[in-house]
Amino acid sequence: MAKVLVTGGAGFIGCNFVRHALDAHPDWEVTTLDKLTYAGRLENLRDVEQHPRHRFVRGDVADARVAAPLVAEADVVVHFAAETHVDRSIMAAGDFITTDVFGTFVLLEAARHAPRLRRFVQISTDEVYGSVEAGASRETDELRPRNPYAASKAGADRLAYSFWATYGVPVIVTRASNNYGPNQFPEKIIPLFITNAIDNIPVPLYGDGLNVRDWLHVSDHCRALDLLIEEGTSGDTYNIGGGNEVRNIDLTHQILGLLDQPASLIKPVSDRPGHDRRYALDTTKLRRLGWQPAVPFDEGLAATIGWYRQNEWWWRPVKERDPAFRAYYKAQYGERE
Repeated sequence: MAKVLVTGGAGFIGCNFVRHALDAHPDWEVTTLDKLTYAGRLENLRDVEQHPRHRFVRGDVADARVAAPLVAEADVVVHFAAETHVDRSIMAAGDFITTDVFGTFVLLEAARHAPRLRRFVQISTDEVYGSVEAGASRETDELRPRNPYAASKAGADRLAYSFWATYGVPVIVTRASNNYGPNQFPEKIIPLFITNAIDNIPVPLYGDGLNVRDWLHVSDHCRALDLLIEEGTSGDTYNIGGGNEVRNIDLTHQILGLLDQPASLIKPVSDRPGHDRRYALDTTKLRRLGWQPAVPFDEGLAATIGWYRQNEWWWRPVKERDPAFRAYYKAQYGERE
């Protein structure tokens, strides 16, 4: 049995990867390490709670007493754990530096001495490239992060690379475009707008809505990571993009249309500071290994809307009864009206 450690496995992409790993690899034993901050929820792992090849450990990646022994027993580490929301990083950047940079350092320091480790996957983001006016970012392009979240991920990204270059830790770095799909915390644009529209609540659209994002279904992301664990080259970086560039205003209209809601629900709010205009990724390097996205965006978005409609038990407690979320929402959008 291969032992696989998934950090942040109770979060959005992490929990989808845990399920993928258990389904696709009968010879993998998966350990999830998660601090269970606001976006890391045990509800995300409910369907694997009793799985014989899965265990959950509550703990902080920045705490070596918890994290280091788990790394020491692992064959593979897939490091998702991070603070990830740009808006929150603008409001308070400290947690992003602690978790995203120092937490990554703790894991890498443990990986230096891990006797079984054959792969350490550092999950980064397309946001490290900064705003892209034209064309698509390649893995060799300059990193120009423009908000504290992106900067924290760039720091962790390059720190991971340095542990390969200096100590020979078998690191690969992946930079994915915007993910969407089931279990995404309702602070991000797609689940926020879906759940607001279900309840006939205005959807707060930043600025002119012309910002462009490339959308990647989370299942396609998981398949790419699976491939790279086996086929990636240590020390290399790989872009993972869906090839679905959509303007935020068009995405908003599409969500409202699929929910039979009027465009009058769109509520323009003042733009956030440093809002990158466009992201785009060149995925040639990954596609040469045989990967390509399998979920068309229109189908994936419709299925995602269906998931939120069918799983109100999952998101209503957050939006209706969590005082921290309500305070965040008011602070983030109420002041921009």
